[in-house]
Amino acid sequence: MSRKSTRSRSTFNAVRPATFPSRPQRPRAVSALAVAVTAAACAVTYAVPATAADAAEPVVSRGVTIPDFYSPPTELPSANGALIRQEPLPLGLGIPGLDGRPMPGTATRLMYRSTDSNGQPAAVTGAYIEPSAAWKGGGPRPLVAVAAGTMGQGDQCAPSMALQYPLTLNGETLSVGYEALAIYRLLSTGTAVVVTDYVGLGATDRLHTYVNRVDEGHALLDAARAAHAVPGASITPASRTGLYGYSQGGGASAAAAELQPSYAPDVALAGTYSGAPPADLTAVMKGIDGSALAGALAWSINGFAQADPDVRSVVEANINAAGKAALKDASTMCVGDAILGYGFAKSSKWTNSGKSIGDVIAAEPRAQAALDKQRIGNLKPAGPVRLATGVQDDIVPHAQARRLAVDWCAKGANVTYDAIVLPNLGDKILTNHLVPLITDQGDAIAWLTDRLAGRPATSNCWSMPIQP
Repeated sequence: MSRKSTRSRSTFNAVRPATFPSRPQRPRAVSALAVAVTAAACAVTYAVPATAADAAEPVVSRGVTIPDFYSPPTELPSANGALIRQEPLPLGLGIPGLDGRPMPGTATRLMYRSTDSNGQPAAVTGAYIEPSAAWKGGGPRPLVAVAAGTMGQGDQCAPSMALQYPLTLNGETLSVGYEALAIYRLLSTGTAVVVTDYVGLGATDRLHTYVNRVDEGHALLDAARAAHAVPGASITPASRTGLYGYSQGGGASAAAAELQPSYAPDVALAGTYSGAPPADLTAVMKGIDGSALAGALAWSINGFAQADPDVRSVVEANINAAGKAALKDASTMCVGDAILGYGFAKSSKWTNSGKSIGDVIAAEPRAQAALDKQRIGNLKPAGPVRLATGVQDDIVPHAQARRLAVDWCAKGANVTYDAIVLPNLGDKILTNHLVPLITDQGDAIAWLTDRLAGRPATSNCWSMPIQP
């Protein structure tokens, strides 16, 4: 199992309170672009988390000490979705309710077992929130599994940590828990929520495999399974389940909807919301290269180089010293760090040839084949899906998201497609991508809540020829 790059930094002392005991990190060899699978395969040295056998010193990522909870055990359960451990999770934005119960609910930090894209067991962390609000939609309380949008690649960026610390700011890292708005709106309907941290985000044994469709889809479905084992959870085997995600989360929810029939047929999906899904990574790489979120290109390459030896060999042969330094640096960053450190960076500065990373991969059949395997839309999703995309989105390009709706419609899926028409709000500065997240959120939650209440959805695939 490969180990993740983290760096030991100065003591964390700003927004978060005192750090927690955790486990150590130690240096070893890594590949030019990412954490390599073994030290023997690598040529560059940097720090990574320690193995489970090393339990004396903490894992520190950009000044943030990662709680020991996030260090996976050496042995994992055999069943996907099985709980490994849980503990109470204080919500940073929670308040006492008039009836004595916390608002918007009571949270539990989770670690559960999943299976990664190589078929290997993986420990994934996340959180379950039991809502204080009553469910009024009929039937038992439903569950929504939330896939967060892009948070970063450092363990301190994990969505479950953001629920406890909505703002992490210490001079070395900047993370904002922006998904709290959608999560709390879902909780206000009386829906239980489970949030996945994805493979390797939070859990200290490996690097986060950013936008890996199999890892993300499995992690989200297994979060839904794990939620049923949380002590005190009011959901039942008859509870309807929904999936919710935007951006990276939209890709994860879309992938999960496709993978559910084969991977998790026991998770009966009532509906899936997929907003701005990165369905075609070749197109998305072109969108983010040179944008405010250029650092995300490093995260994707880091993750795929860790998981796929073909990608790893290609990037090791083509990345220059500046690129190696950037990819190592980005591997511990959150979104705020990446925008400040690598906003509008051109990946052509990171390659030996001066070509963009996208062009380098396109010229290497093995690497391009690895990206092609990440394409979402080759399978029919389970249950109804609402797919929304901003027509001006230039980070996760609109055209490739619309193509996903077309592909699904061609397979006979029940698709509600919504093209969000807004003016151009600024080229490559994230606004065209982020504003639809807010403007569509109410409609997305209303649509998903209707599915959880048992109301049928009517596909509008017939309208695709006239929709932008």
